Amino acid sequence: MYPSSSHTAIDNTTLPRTFNWTSSPILISAKNDSRNVSGIKDPSIIHHNNVYHVFASTASEASGYSLVYFNFTSFATAHAAPFYYLDQSAIGTGYRAAPEILYFAPQQLWYLIFQNGNAAYSTNKDISDPAGWSAPKDFYPGGTPALIQAGLEGGYWVDMWVICDEVDCHLFSSDDNGRLYRSWTPVERFPDGMSEPVVALNDTKNDLFEASNVYAIVDTNSTTTDTTTATTTYLLLVECIGAGSSPGGQRYFRSWTSASIAGPWEPLAATQANPFMGEANVRFQDGKEWTKSISHGEMVRTDVDQRLRIARCGGWEYLYQGIDPAAEASYNGLPWKLALLTQEGGC
Repeated sequence: MYPSSSHTAIDNTTLPRTFNWTSSPILISAKNDSRNVSGIKDPSIIHHNNVYHVFASTASEASGYSLVYFNFTSFATAHAAPFYYLDQSAIGTGYRAAPEILYFAPQQLWYLIFQNGNAAYSTNKDISDPAGWSAPKDFYPGGTPALIQAGLEGGYWVDMWVICDEVDCHLFSSDDNGRLYRSWTPVERFPDGMSEPVVALNDTKNDLFEASNVYAIVDTNSTTTDTTTATTTYLLLVECIGAGSSPGGQRYFRSWTSASIAGPWEPLAATQANPFMGEANVRFQDGKEWTKSISHGEMVRTDVDQRLRIARCGGWEYLYQGIDPAAEASYNGLPWKLALLTQEGGC
């Protein structure tokens, strides 16, 4: 049973108004192989059956974007994980980027959500079989929805993200122009029947850029572990571009909360000076600040179904992309690498 959306949301005052994180050193970099990949980007991660499963974008100055899968049992060994490039599966070649992995329990099927110029998905019965992904299908076979097309103005339709409640599955996406969109379809119809999008949030381009995550924070009664009686609030993260010198612009995350996936959204830690994650509140384990940008990534999830539930804060982990501040290359040639943030303190 899903947590009821009729429950009262966790009040912002019971969440921290400020967050602090510790970053690991670089954990995952592009392999020195025949693919000539420049950067590993946009990771989506779950911990399932004692294995960390990661899906990410590969970026290359010559060949653009594609997808990669790898797994490991410990972050200490993540650097050695073999890469499986997903263009070897039925996902195929061509532009594919910014994946999200989720398990859709009603169908007992894994979904990989990604962008291919549209909002696309592939399915697989076994997350550990990277060759098993189906050929991509589009959420909008007719092309970019009119509202999004009208708002692009030199931007791009990017960074699709799906989360479901007890009634609907919601598709979030961005246009790189300061608008966050939301579409939805009934759980029983998913992945078909996505509505025309609406604007979920609107701000300036740099203050609401891309790479949204939405999670359900489940706060159970301290005397029970029954999540069907839990209070649920939704946490929204969006990557922004702030002041500072960093390749591609200095990245950080703002945050909001809501009682409903449909909003309205109330700011939580939502400035560059007080971000959800950013240079202002991240320290590095070895004292070496190898990146000033805290960019596109995902919470490490252990509850893997379509509700995207995470526990109350205190020890949250977030796999993110960062970059050497001195790196110089074209955008697709930038050497993004992956590392892990661990939240300090509790709620």
